[in-house]
Amino acid sequence: MIQSQQHIKYLIVEDERLAYEELKRMISKLRPEYIFSERTETVEQTISFLRNNKVDLIMLDIRLADGDCFEIFNHVSVSTPVIFTTAYDEHAVQAFKLNSIDYLLKPIEENDLRDALIKYEQFYQSKQTSFDYRQLGEVITQKVKSRFLIQKGDSYFYIEAKDIAFFYSEDKAVFLHSFDNKRYIIDYTLDELEKLLGKSIFFRASRNCITNIKAIRDISKYFNSRLKLSFQPECPHEILVSRIRVADFLKWVDGIV
Repeated sequence: MIQSQQHIKYLIVEDERLAYEELKRMISKLRPEYIFSERTETVEQTISFLRNNKVDLIMLDIRLADGDCFEIFNHVSVSTPVIFTTAYDEHAVQAFKLNSIDYLLKPIEENDLRDALIKYEQFYQSKQTSFDYRQLGEVITQKVKSRFLIQKGDSYFYIEAKDIAFFYSEDKAVFLHSFDNKRYIIDYTLDELEKLLGKSIFFRASRNCITNIKAIRDISKYFNSRLKLSFQPECPHEILVSRIRVADFLKWVDGIV
């Protein structure tokens, strides 16, 4: 615990009354020495408050009555540690972990809140640098493609992104290769796909291949500081990670996006 814990002032940004009351109740129970400063309900109210007041911790809901909370960071510089409350999916979770103190999935559990407060206190005590919340907003609001429409003859069906093993280019065409070992031509370039796919799951391993992390069966060192990948299901082409991509690729495999 931090020595000056009794002086910590916190702001709750939450537009749902019951959610606000429950969060405040749990904080009061877990940290009765914390000082409640204010509750704001909108982007506009929060910007106004932060321009004129200082707090030590912000409990910030993502969706507010008048828009996305990340709009706040475009109008006021925020160096205060933030714990986000959210219902976002797996794509966003990694971004929250890298760019904030913590995130709490609604409905908030008391044990999760306790862990987040402990993490905040450890951060506060170590005087680490602040996070880039504007960058986090760009990551979270980025559109991620979750499925692909496939045409087969006169019929249409879709394939979930999680069921795709890899994409590769061949003879000026781009193929989607599914985990059930079927392939389909799709009307996207690999450059377009690289921007649309969730970065925690997919990686541009080479000029002609984007792979799902779950499709990689083996990674081995190869000539000239490259890496050779083996897939399950098998890819019809040899896939080599170039020397300049190796560091980013290994970070991605290690879960650092």
